[in-house]
Amino acid sequence: MPDLKPVLFVNGLVLLGLAAAMLVPVQVDLSYGRSEWTVFAGTAALTCFVGVCLTLVSRSRRPQLKLRQAFVLTTTVWIVIAAFSALPFHLSSLNLSLTDSFFEAVSGITTTGSTVIVALETVSPGILIWRAMLQWLGGIGVIVTAISILPMLRVGGMQLFKVEAFEADKVLPRAKQIALEILFAYALISAVAALTYYLLGMSGFDAVAHAMTTVATAGYSTRDASFAAFNSASLEWAASLFMILGSIPFVLYLRALHGSLRPLFRDQQVRGMLLIMAIAILSLTLWLLLQLDMPFMEGLRHATFNAISIMTGTGFASAPFDQWGDFALGIFFLLMFIGGCAGSTSCGIKVFRFQILYETAKTQLRRLMQPSGVFLTYYNGRPVTEQIAGSVMSFFFLFLFFFSMLSVLLGALGLDFLTSISAAASAMANVGPGLGPVVGPGGSFASLPDAAKWLLAAGMLLGRLEIFTVLVLFMPSFWRG
Repeated sequence: MPDLKPVLFVNGLVLLGLAAAMLVPVQVDLSYGRSEWTVFAGTAALTCFVGVCLTLVSRSRRPQLKLRQAFVLTTTVWIVIAAFSALPFHLSSLNLSLTDSFFEAVSGITTTGSTVIVALETVSPGILIWRAMLQWLGGIGVIVTAISILPMLRVGGMQLFKVEAFEADKVLPRAKQIALEILFAYALISAVAALTYYLLGMSGFDAVAHAMTTVATAGYSTRDASFAAFNSASLEWAASLFMILGSIPFVLYLRALHGSLRPLFRDQQVRGMLLIMAIAILSLTLWLLLQLDMPFMEGLRHATFNAISIMTGTGFASAPFDQWGDFALGIFFLLMFIGGCAGSTSCGIKVFRFQILYETAKTQLRRLMQPSGVFLTYYNGRPVTEQIAGSVMSFFFLFLFFFSMLSVLLGALGLDFLTSISAAASAMANVGPGLGPVVGPGGSFASLPDAAKWLLAAGMLLGRLEIFTVLVLFMPSFWRG
C-alpha cells in the first residue's frame, strides 16, 4: 500500500487555503449587513482546524510524491474540497440538504455549473460570491492538474502535453515560477473581464462574480435567468470573448507573456476549436433566420453566445436555446461533448482528442491503400505514438460507456429520456445546463431525486478527473506493495 502521508499533507495544505478563501464571503456578508457571515466564519474555523491536524500528523522532512500517490492525491483533493465547500450551503439560511449541498459544491469546484438553488436574486451575497469563488478556484485547479499532473499520469492522451510543460520550464527555470505566471495570466484575464462587465452596465458585485465564472468557463450566475437577465448584446459579446480566452491552453499565455505570440496562433488545437465554433455558430444563425424568422444580428448574437457557452462548458444562457428546435438541440448536444482545449479551464472530451482520432483514421486509410508504406501520425508537428493513440481511444470508449450507464441509471430513477441523456452529458462533460424543461437553461436540478444528484455528482468528478485517474484506484493491484 502506498505511503499516504504526502497525500494527507497536501490535502491539509489545500484545506488551509480553502479556509482562507472562506474569509472573503465573511467580509462580503458583513459589508452588506447579512448575518450569513457567521456561517462562513464557523466553517472557516472548522476547515482550518482539520487542515492543521492533517498537516501536523503527516508532516515529514522530505515529502516526495510518487506515481501512485499522485493518483490518490488527484482524486482525494477534489472530493475533500467539495465536502468542506458544501458546509456553508448546508448551514446557511438556504437550508439545503446534505445531498443538495454536496451537489452544489461539486458542481462548483468542477466548474460544471449545474445548480439546485433557485431564486438566486434573494440569496445572500456571501453565498453568491462563494459559488463564484469555488468555480474560479476550480478553474485554476483544472489548469494546474492538466499541465502538471495528468501528463505525468499519462491519462487519456494528456502525456502529449508533457513536452509543453518542459518547454515552459526552459523559459522559467522553476515549477513554482510557472505556476505563478499561469496564476497571473488567469487573474489578469479575470480582472479585465470584471472591469469590462462593469463598464458595460453590470453592478460591481455582478461584474466580479460573473468574471470569475466566465474565465473559469463554469457558468454560475447571480440571476436565475443567467445572462438573459441583463438583456445586453454588448455584455454577451464580451462574455463570448472571455469564454474563448478561458478555453485556450494557459501555457500559450505564459509564452505570450515572454514575447512568443506565434504558438498562440499556430496551435493546432486552438485553430480546431475556433473552426468548430465558427461552423456551429454559422449553422445555428442560419437555422434561427430561416426557421424562427429571427433578425440576423439577434440570431448571430444568440447563436454565438450560446454555442460558445455550451462548447466551452461554461453553461451561461442568453435565451431558451432548448426551444429552438431539434436541429439546434442536436448541435448543442454535440458541442457538450467536444469541449475546449486541454490545459485550459474548459470541459468536455477536448478538441485535441477528436483531432488525434481524425489523424489516426487518416493514417489507417493510407495504410489500407498502401500496405507496404510507412505512415506516421503527427499532431502539432510532433509524431503521435501508438501509446498516445491507444490512450485517446480508450478514453473515448470509457467516456461513452460511463455516459451511457449514467443515462440508463437516471432513466431507471424515473427521469424522462431527454432529461436523462442531457443531464448525463452535462455532468460527464462538466457543462452545466442540460436540455429540456427540467434541467434546461430555464430549469434547475433541484427537482431531481437525491439518488440522481449523487450519480450526477459522481459523473462530474469522473469527467473532470479524466476517468482513468479515478478508475485506477479501484484496481486491487494498485494498493498492493
